This record gives sequence, structure tokens and C-alpha cells, in this order.
Amino acid sequence: MFMNFRRIHKVQCIQLLTTGLMLCGMIVFWEELDHHVVSHLRAFTYRYLINSYDFLNSSFISNHHHRKDGSNSVDVSKGNYPYLINHPDKCGGSGDGKTGDDVMLLLFVKSSPENFEQRQAIRDTWGNESFIWTELGASVKVVFALGIHQDGSQRAKLQAALLLEDQAYGDLIQQNFEDTFHNLTAKLILQFHWGHKYCCQARFLMSADDDIFIHMPNLVKYLRQVMSSQSGGRDLWVGHVHRGAPPVRRKNSKYHVPYDLYPWSSYPDYTAGAGYVVSGDVAAKIYHATLLLNPSIYIDDVFMGICAKTMGISPQEHVYISGEGKAPYHPCIYDRMITSHGHATDLRSLWQAATNPTVHSIPKGFIGNLYCTVVRVVLLCLPYYQNTYSCMAAFI
Repeated sequence: MFMNFRRIHKVQCIQLLTTGLMLCGMIVFWEELDHHVVSHLRAFTYRYLINSYDFLNSSFISNHHHRKDGSNSVDVSKGNYPYLINHPDKCGGSGDGKTGDDVMLLLFVKSSPENFEQRQAIRDTWGNESFIWTELGASVKVVFALGIHQDGSQRAKLQAALLLEDQAYGDLIQQNFEDTFHNLTAKLILQFHWGHKYCCQARFLMSADDDIFIHMPNLVKYLRQVMSSQSGGRDLWVGHVHRGAPPVRRKNSKYHVPYDLYPWSSYPDYTAGAGYVVSGDVAAKIYHATLLLNPSIYIDDVFMGICAKTMGISPQEHVYISGEGKAPYHPCIYDRMITSHGHATDLRSLWQAATNPTVHSIPKGFIGNLYCTVVRVVLLCLPYYQNTYSCMAAFI
């Protein structure tokens, strides 16, 4: 049999060249490949095949410091920062949190000292307590959680402005820690500690960013449905759930978590920190978890997941609570939406559009439902809306 050795050598050279180019490409793009593919495969394998978070007890539970009287003390590293601005009587009563108004929802908005305009926009729209009480008949207490400005040269001027703002509105809760990304866990602890001490009678607690939009009529309607359900509004932790999420190992990312801080391949399940709701009993459990756990993880929603896992709490998905992205603007979306994220400048216009009575004028019969389903499929089942509502929301 005659063989063309020249052709064989040419094919082998092409194969070697192709293999070499593929290996070079993998070396060059390995960090991206590892971040977007490999780490997620490891995380999902850990989450769904192993799913053992026994390390939480040994690695995150801290030793308490005991006083001479035998009681436990909590140091500053656990969020025991002094209050610079506080309103212990916000929920009524004497400020002990045990007696006071019948509060449906305590809503903490995580804000930065310099974000005056965003706080004002919230007060003028979905965070207007008078509107919520008058129009919806619900008692909702809205407060803003903040630290101090990280720039020492601007701190005194901003602090004076914050004191004037609080004199006008009485809704700022501030502790003496630097308001930075790496102190978001301190802000989370602030919320649950303040709620436990001063407003533990609240049926629900919500945490939200100050660039979020909350469709308050829809949220109040949902919470009332939860209270009238078989659970009676207990054991609730609801939001946009991240399941089997891997730690980010890229050093140029603000979410970077080094191996020595968290060496495991997957986080416990958690809800996006942009906005989530817990029932009063769950809020109490998270409070107690923050007393036990070392808050070394500076990503607040991940720390929340670690606290919840320690206390045996699992998050529930709500398809109309968004993650990191904005919801599409359309009446068929407004009719169902609870939250939308990323609204630093358009909060007022979205509030006017989403609460306009014409939203409810869309026919509710078979034709109207079919029309809105088609609209939602077109808007939600496209890749560029993957960070907000899932495609599943189009059919609910």
C-alpha cells in the first residue's frame, strides 16, 4: 500500500500547531476561564454533591470574652460600634423594642454619608411613611443605615450636614465605623442589632441598597399574603437567591476573597444584598448568629448566608425581587414587581410610572393575561436581562 508520508507530516504539523495555539489561548485566558467556568463547576459540585458546611462551626464561631460576672461581652469587631445618630423610639414606646407600635415592616436602607439626593428621592417616593400609612394602611418604618465618611478631610463637613438632615427627617441611624465596601458586614450587623434592640416587634425586616426601587404597594400586598398563609409569616427569608456561588479569586475584583480567608469552593446559599426580606423570627436568629460568628467575611450578603446556614435557615426565591440589574420598564412588569436595582437617578420617574393607575387598566381577562405573558417573555427571556428577573417570572 502506498502512503503519502509528506501529507501525514503536514497533518501532524497542523495538529501540533492547533494544539499549541489552544494551550496558549488557555494560558492567556485562564483567569477568565477559571472565574466564569471552572470555579462555578467546582462550586456546584461542592454545593450539590457534598453540601457539607461543617467548617462553619469550627472556622467562624468566635470565642466570647467573658466578664467577671460571667456574662458575655461583644467587642467592636462584632459590630459594637458607638452610635453617632440614633432614634431608639422610632418604632414607638420607650425605645426598648419590647413595647410600641404595631409595625408590619422595619426597612433599613444601606446608604453612604454623601448620598443626600438618593435618600431624599426615597423619602419622596417609595419610602414615604405617610403615603404608606394613608394609602396602603400599613405601618412601615424606614431608616437609613450609615457609617462615617472614609475621607477624614471631608468627614466633619459631611457629619454636620448629616446632623442637619437628621434634624429635619429623624430617620438616620449612624455608627462610628468607616463607610466603605469592606465594612458592609458592619452595616449588616448594625441593622440586625438595632432591629433586635429597638424594634423587635416588627413582623418583617427588610434590607435594601439606596439605589433600589421598591414597589411598595406590591410589597405590602405580598407581606399580607404571607401573614395570612399557613406559616403565619414565620421562617421567611426571601430575595434573589444565589445558589452554589463560588468565591471570587481575581485580585482585581472588589469581591476578591483570598483563600486564607475562605478556602472552600462554594458559599452557602444567600440572597443578593440589594434587597431581601426576613420575618421577625428569622431576624432574631440572625441577630444571635452575629453574636457567635466572626465577621471576617466583608461581603455582607455572603456573611448573611453564613449566619443563616449556621442557624438552619434557607433562602427562598422570589422571581420579582431583582438581583444586580434593573427591571424592564413596562406596565406588565410593574403589575408584579417588588424591587428593581440600579436606580440612582430615575427613582422619581419610575415611581410615577409604576404606581400610575393606568397600570391596572390593562385587561385582566384571558386576552390581557396572554398579552402580558407575551410581553414578559420578550422582555425577560433575553440574555441581557439575566441579572434581574428570571425567565420564569414571565409565566407567574
